[in-house]
Amino acid sequence: MEKISLAPAFKDARGEITDLLENETINAITRITFTKGAVRGNHFHKETTQWNYVISGRIKLVSQLPGEPVVEIVMNPGELVVTKPHVRHALVGLDDADLLVFTKGPRGGKEYESDTFRLDVPLATGI
Repeated sequence: MEKISLAPAFKDARGEITDLLENETINAITRITFTKGAVRGNHFHKETTQWNYVISGRIKLVSQLPGEPVVEIVMNPGELVVTKPHVRHALVGLDDADLLVFTKGPRGGKEYESDTFRLDVPLATGI
């Protein structure tokens, strides 16, 4: 997992313009909502990259590469974190939260299950 630093590309009295992604092919954009304590994920994708952008609330992203230690990060509104193929991941709503997931690969819509591999042992459980 990698946290991506975001900075406005343009700013004036009207507000800011911030590019979340550049030069990427996106196959799906998905909105996911969380109630406090809800857990989503506990899986990995063999071909899919996901960029996770928090709109509101806080989310704990738990990830692990095979054979490596578990990594946890708390995501706040306006933060973007990428999970690449083979990275096991789970998300926990620390608050009621709203997340956008930008997907490159066969993870969106009807193809979701074709590249989703559930973990036998979950990375995260509810709080």
